[in-house]
Amino acid sequence: MNFPAELKYTKDHEWVKIDGDIATIGITEFAQSELGDIVFVEIETQGQTLGAHEIFGTVEAVKTVSDLFMPVAGEVLEVNAGLADDPASVNTDPYGNGWMIKVKIAAGADMSQLLDAAGYQALL
Repeated sequence: MNFPAELKYTKDHEWVKIDGDIATIGITEFAQSELGDIVFVEIETQGQTLGAHEIFGTVEAVKTVSDLFMPVAGEVLEVNAGLADDPASVNTDPYGNGWMIKVKIAAGADMSQLLDAAGYQALL
């Protein structure tokens, strides 16, 4: 499996790409493989400020529905509109076209719980 070294990871299987005070968030290759074929992504939190570990949306696969958790506190600035037409991109390109949200990281947000790639692999 692929765990890009430039990303951070959560125990809930989300990945985070940090660029200044903006975080791009999605689910890991491991998570999408466990879920199976993703048929729908529902995220209705754009414009909301959420705390770390709060639910920001759900992902529906053929067999299950799973909550999506905020890895860091912040305001949801953007939702990946492409997921409405192509939710399967989460399966085919989880670290690229399958990204889910962009967040403005809250000042003073605790990011100490985020894992590096080696730490995430060890968790699995």
